[in-house]
Amino acid sequence: MAMEGASSFPTWEEIELSESYLVCCMFQEAATLSSSIIEQLIEKNGKTNEDNCELGDMLESAAMILVQSYKELGRTSEILKQLKMLFGSVTAIPAQVFLTGVCLQIPDGPSAEVQEILEEFLTKWRYVDGKYYTVASMEEFSNQISLGVDKYLEIIELYVITFLGRILGNLDLAISWVEKFPLPEEKRQDLLRQLHSMNTLKLVSSSQSSALPLQIDECTTDSTSLIEEKSCNGTANILEHRDQSKGENTMKQSILEFPRRRTPLWWFRTVTLKFGSSRLVLSNGSIFLGFLAALVYYTVRRKQASLWSVLKRQASSTKKALVDFWQLAFSYQVNPLAAVQPLPPATHGSR
Repeated sequence: MAMEGASSFPTWEEIELSESYLVCCMFQEAATLSSSIIEQLIEKNGKTNEDNCELGDMLESAAMILVQSYKELGRTSEILKQLKMLFGSVTAIPAQVFLTGVCLQIPDGPSAEVQEILEEFLTKWRYVDGKYYTVASMEEFSNQISLGVDKYLEIIELYVITFLGRILGNLDLAISWVEKFPLPEEKRQDLLRQLHSMNTLKLVSSSQSSALPLQIDECTTDSTSLIEEKSCNGTANILEHRDQSKGENTMKQSILEFPRRRTPLWWFRTVTLKFGSSRLVLSNGSIFLGFLAALVYYTVRRKQASLWSVLKRQASSTKKALVDFWQLAFSYQVNPLAAVQPLPPATHGSR
């Protein structure tokens, strides 16, 4: 099916088909179809001189699908080699695809192949009028392969800082590459500062690691001298500890006896007040009772208004209940002539 899609000129539909293979975990089919699409697009690019903007987008999309397919197939070590073979040269590889391939292949191990391809890519560009152009296309600006400054600086930072500086630890080589690369001067100084700071940290860490055995020897000599000193002063320390233990025992006894000397009930103590020649003796119990009486008086005084209102309401309700009862009791009317009136005559039926 992949070869059928590649038999005719590639279109966006075929690129979407290869992407569908990738999404459906058909990685081998996606790699095969994307490789075929790239080959046909490269062939068309060599035959036509028209605007290649859409062609470049198609190349980048198909190449990104190829890179992701190789990653899922476990063939990350072949990514850069396969891209170079399909595009013919490293400068023809789309910059974002090249950067992605390098980032995927570096974790497999800093190989000489990765370093060689990175150096080949970076050395084939020249900085002209705010852009980078390949060396082969410097005379033909109408159909050149150009690269933005930010993308080129991103790739060179990946090479000198990450690959040479952090992974390989070859800071001298990284500094030499930065000095000879065609870079804007501000960015060159920025990269050099980073590399020099990394070099300083490396020297400090190496000096600390070399000084570590000397510190260990000093610690051992100090520990032996401390042991000897402790052995000499051992007898004197034992005598001092005996004297201190005796003092501590007497202190503990005095602390234990102190609560026994205290009066357990505080309200049996008295307070003496002097008023000239007279003297008034008050116990703590009477003071407490006086304080309690004052508190009750204060509470009653504060609640006096509310108590009066409650009493008034109760008296009013009681008075009203009595009045209602009195009116109800004497409101029943009795006929005073009922006792002297004769009974009505009996009917004939009752006889």
